[in-house]
Amino acid sequence: MSVQWRPHVLKAPGSVSPHELERLESAWGVKLPDDYKRVVSMYQGMAPEPNGFRVGRGDNALGVLLTVSEHEGRESYSILNSYEVIRSHVPSGIFPFARTPGGEDLCFDYRGSPEQPRIVLVSVEGSVHPVANSFQEFMDGLYDD
Repeated sequence: MSVQWRPHVLKAPGSVSPHELERLESAWGVKLPDDYKRVVSMYQGMAPEPNGFRVGRGDNALGVLLTVSEHEGRESYSILNSYEVIRSHVPSGIFPFARTPGGEDLCFDYRGSPEQPRIVLVSVEGSVHPVANSFQEFMDGLYDD
């Protein structure tokens, strides 16, 4: 199924420069998946349709792709701001890239592999739940909820 993107944080897609992605990778000490970089470069701050995904025995939804670029007045949707909020509550090697409508974070989990992070959901309580083996698998699995 093809993913369409609609406005959420921004009224129109906001582009991300390669330099901004390199700064993020340097700050976190990781290599972001190429498929993620392609998506966020075009759709940061946007919401996907379809947006449903499975986690455990239940369903959830991807609410918004966090922004890599800084946007005044939209700091709460910044990927770096989100990381600062969760970093003391999650194991090292977990980095947010999106948020659910309920305020939970979808994150890259580099604990098992520095080359191919898994996708996990970090609940508002800080518990970590597996979602997908890769960003591409996660995106390919989105469905109408």
